[in-house]
Amino acid sequence: MLSMPKNIAFQKIENELTVSHKVNLYLLRLDTIDLYAGGNKLFKLKYNLEEAQKQGFKKILTFGGAWSNHLAAVASVNNNPLPIIAVVRGEEPKIYSDTLNYCKEKGVKLHFVSRNDYRNKTKPSFIETLKNKFGDFYLLPEGGSNGLAVKGCKEIADYIPIDFEYICTPVGSGATLAGITTGLKTHQQAVGFNALKGADYIIEEVNKLIGNAENPKFNIISDYHFGGYAKINAELLSFKADFEKQFDIPLDYVYTSKMMYGIFDKIQKDFFKQGSTIVAIHTGGVQGNKGFEK
Repeated sequence: MLSMPKNIAFQKIENELTVSHKVNLYLLRLDTIDLYAGGNKLFKLKYNLEEAQKQGFKKILTFGGAWSNHLAAVASVNNNPLPIIAVVRGEEPKIYSDTLNYCKEKGVKLHFVSRNDYRNKTKPSFIETLKNKFGDFYLLPEGGSNGLAVKGCKEIADYIPIDFEYICTPVGSGATLAGITTGLKTHQQAVGFNALKGADYIIEEVNKLIGNAENPKFNIISDYHFGGYAKINAELLSFKADFEKQFDIPLDYVYTSKMMYGIFDKIQKDFFKQGSTIVAIHTGGVQGNKGFEK
């Protein structure tokens, strides 16, 4: 159902910091696949959409906010024969975000619920209410994160053309980190940069997603959330602007800008061994930047 790319842009990130600390840093640019359908979301959707069709479902229901990268990705899937219902967090706005307009243009049915009701999105009683309203559907979790998403994200590393010691990714739900971790070789380690504040539970979530594998080779760093999910400050904005000017690579505010800031800081603090190769995953999400720049 999904058309996956044959190759993905792979770019070296070199500056005075990487040279002086003797590390090799590369960026796997999932953002270049497609503005809406690209990023890690494409990999999360791959097997979920196949499963929905395999089980004979007639529609898909999922969740997200007004600037959700997940909703944009689901809406943009080419040749998807299943109608999509998006349960959107918050009351219906008078003016739609660019993301919601895009979803609407793609034929997604938008169903707005209060923020209080949205918190019940995983409760069976709330799901049953949605089934009573829309009929039976394939339930795709917020962010698309489940076991099938992990299976898809494991394939991200297949696009890396070189050997490496560290692979870094932003962390939200944990599915991308879980998928990457399951495919690591013995000499490799995954490093996740948490975008959420006070999300210590994410370690347990990743372990659940990878099936409680023994000695999972991942590490989650929670020092670079800049105040919490979707929170930014002047320091992060300055870093993002400098990075984009130097390397001509757009970063999103929520995930990749915080990860790259964290990687640079960890290089400075000699977290990564000298002579090692680090591959960072640009998980996309640039389409959501307009929500910060209006």
